[in-house]
Amino acid sequence: MNDKSKLRVSIWLYTGCFLIFLMVVIGGITRLTGSGLSITEWKPIMGSVPPLNDHDWQIAFEKYQQIPQFQKINAHFELEDFKSIYWWEFIHRQLGRLIGLVFLIPFLYFLLTKQLDRVTIRKALFLFLLGALQGFLGWFMVSSGLADRTSVSHIRLAIHLVTAFVTFGFTFWYALELSRPVSKEANNAATGMINLIFSILIIQIVYGAFVAGMHAGKMYNTFPLMDGQILPTGMSTLEPQVMNLLNNPVAVQFIHRLFAYVLLFLIAKVWWNSRKLRMNLSQRNAMNIVLLAVCVQFLLGVLTLLTKVEITLALLHQVGAFFLFSSMIYLLFQFRSDPKHSSELHAGRN
Repeated sequence: MNDKSKLRVSIWLYTGCFLIFLMVVIGGITRLTGSGLSITEWKPIMGSVPPLNDHDWQIAFEKYQQIPQFQKINAHFELEDFKSIYWWEFIHRQLGRLIGLVFLIPFLYFLLTKQLDRVTIRKALFLFLLGALQGFLGWFMVSSGLADRTSVSHIRLAIHLVTAFVTFGFTFWYALELSRPVSKEANNAATGMINLIFSILIIQIVYGAFVAGMHAGKMYNTFPLMDGQILPTGMSTLEPQVMNLLNNPVAVQFIHRLFAYVLLFLIAKVWWNSRKLRMNLSQRNAMNIVLLAVCVQFLLGVLTLLTKVEITLALLHQVGAFFLFSSMIYLLFQFRSDPKHSSELHAGRN
């Protein structure tokens, strides 16, 4: 690929990154406003047209009235109330369709004009599969709340959210690679701590989704202790005990808090040790951004907790997770793509 083609493809990929970020934000609003179950059908093509008249709106409302969420929680809803939640879910789905078009049309153009090499074509097809999987997982999640539940499965929610993060992560990484390829020689012990932190962050995002899906953020709203306890009452009420890690809201909130401390400590430790190292400007900036991101995210988490999941703060907390995730990818890229200095991080950790 020549430089012009790389520039065009990178703009395409960065555009995809922005749209995925926007998708996560709208998805967060949809979840926090309880709008995710307002559309009870999955019509990838015909579903792109919203209700156009009073008759269409009434039909859509009647379908919503048949699910447990309406019957047990929102039975007081009038048509106008329904419209307010319908539009958030509709926008969320429309944005998913837009992302598909933004991917497909430029991809075909680049392919027909022979601006993509074989490696980039394989990467693009992989992103396409991730996008298609994400669309299916969205419906898989929604369907869990249409029969017996008043909300979606927290496990399916976590799968859906993590897949969005993963799709963004690969898209962002591929875009970065177009500016400076990753060196195989840079994949050494230097990135060990960063990889460890990144792995813990993925687990933390999963548990963040669990907290959101189970409304566990409203269980204990004190900080730093949980109603004066380090280990709160009710952490081990399920049998077998391992199920508490997945289905006990008290345990889930505790684990989410615990990993927040772990991430803050590890990132601060790496940042402090990195001060002794000889790093280029990009690496130094990336390290500072990650430290800033984790501090802001920790603060947002505490504020969200203390306000009993106030919607604006909860949404900012989800955005903060996205920012921390992307900054970790950027940091890892800086050390993976610069073997001259990457080996020093590990040496300076102690």
